[in-house]
Amino acid sequence: MHIIKQILKFTCLAILLSSCHGNKGSVWRSEEPNGPVSAPTRLQYGTDFLGMYGTQSDTAHSIAVLIPTSGPNAKTGKSIRLGIETAAMRFAPDGLQINFYDTGNGNLDETIDRVISSNPEMIIGPVFADSAKLLRDKKNSSTPALSFTSDVSAVGDGIISMAVMPSNIIETIVKEMSQTGGKKFITIAPNNASGPIMANVANAMADFYDMNNVGIFYYTERDTDSIKSAALDASMYKARSAANTRGKEILSAILNHENLSAPEKYSLSHQLENLNRVDTLGDLPYDSILFLGDGNDTKSMASFLRYYGVGTRDAKFYGTPLWEETDIASDLTMMGAMYATLPEIPEDFKNVYSITTGNLPTRMSTIGYESTILAIGTLYSRNDQHNHLTNPSGYMGINGLFRLHNDGTNERALRIMRLNGDGTASVARPEATSFTIPIYKTSGTYTSAIENIPLSSDGINPLDYIKIPDRFKSKYRSKTYGVNHSEERNNNEILFHTTTVLPINDTDSITSEDYQPVPLDNISRTYIDSVEVTE
Repeated sequence: MHIIKQILKFTCLAILLSSCHGNKGSVWRSEEPNGPVSAPTRLQYGTDFLGMYGTQSDTAHSIAVLIPTSGPNAKTGKSIRLGIETAAMRFAPDGLQINFYDTGNGNLDETIDRVISSNPEMIIGPVFADSAKLLRDKKNSSTPALSFTSDVSAVGDGIISMAVMPSNIIETIVKEMSQTGGKKFITIAPNNASGPIMANVANAMADFYDMNNVGIFYYTERDTDSIKSAALDASMYKARSAANTRGKEILSAILNHENLSAPEKYSLSHQLENLNRVDTLGDLPYDSILFLGDGNDTKSMASFLRYYGVGTRDAKFYGTPLWEETDIASDLTMMGAMYATLPEIPEDFKNVYSITTGNLPTRMSTIGYESTILAIGTLYSRNDQHNHLTNPSGYMGINGLFRLHNDGTNERALRIMRLNGDGTASVARPEATSFTIPIYKTSGTYTSAIENIPLSSDGINPLDYIKIPDRFKSKYRSKTYGVNHSEERNNNEILFHTTTVLPINDTDSITSEDYQPVPLDNISRTYIDSVEVTE
């Protein structure tokens, strides 16, 4: 898991529009190819290519593979290589040569020079953005490279990402929020290289889906104090606690100092008793929370949010594939939370792969497999390489539906998963199976980081939440707590794209979609306050 996170970590630079890399060759023009969108071409495993080959399947062709086979990322390179070799063993024609080059040997510049001098017709790789940028600078732009980076500053000029574009992930989950969550959300993100960039993407996507991002909060990864502080701010706890205290003061004062009828005394006493059971009063100014951290940090953050009176009964929780490869699915209090991810790897492919390699497939190996089949099909296609790769109808691969764009980005169809609270997750919304209806509203654009946005709120006046006799309303008054009207933000003219792929887990977990939010009355605040939240 550590190795996968290392490769798929977001980059720290503001992202440049990928078309700004010069378009050294006219073949990778900025406009997309014309043509009708129909059913995608299936990248088969276990059957023929359904006519993808031309008539000369024994013609000599060459593919160069640039992956780390030594050094700290050798495990990643091995996973990709197994996927490539599995595809080659099943589909490679007799005349095809596939040559592997190690990018982990510390001599990247020399290695890329060797690849270019070998004059391959196609390249698979590299994995990391710096390698992809160097390859792009050196190679002829007409030679396609199916890379594993989704840093948009590293693609273009024939460098094409096969990885998941984070903009697809963010748009998918924001769209789901708009359909199942409500109209207002907050974003909680790690204050690392990627968090502020991804938060800005979510901020922009809100406009597309008629939502309002009313606050952005950052925390330091794995830092309990920082996570707790962010939860405190995001929960509006201080204002809601002050409103609760003032509400109890008003109720107590009326009960102790005013002449009341029996029904009035009962009503006020009952309200006071209810307020004494909780620490906060008032509604939140949002109905959904988007977590951009991994599952471990999200679990810690959610614990502190519950500590401050915000659980899944108060706001719906949403996340990214970073939740996978953690035990967040086993957290009962996260039941009902949703996240976007790639489709499940087909069981028949798992069987083929495990028989061939002796291992279970990882997401990196499946993308290596898809890249190899696509490369073989491109070399032997009756169409030219460019048109074959950028087929507007796309392809159906091991990881579901995808298509490639001239600017080096791609679109991959994602599904929505729901946590069941018992260690499993179920499909809440399946992935799209064709591009006949557009999946995404944004593509080919850029973004940079965004600063934190304090929570926007009309505030909480306890008199809006307690009921007192009308004759006392002029005597017992209260201020409004937590008022913060942030400046109006206009993002309608800004489109965003992001930098790299998120790690995906391969766990198969399908259970019932039905759930009930867990009551929070029995949560021990003392326990949470005194025990450090661990990953």
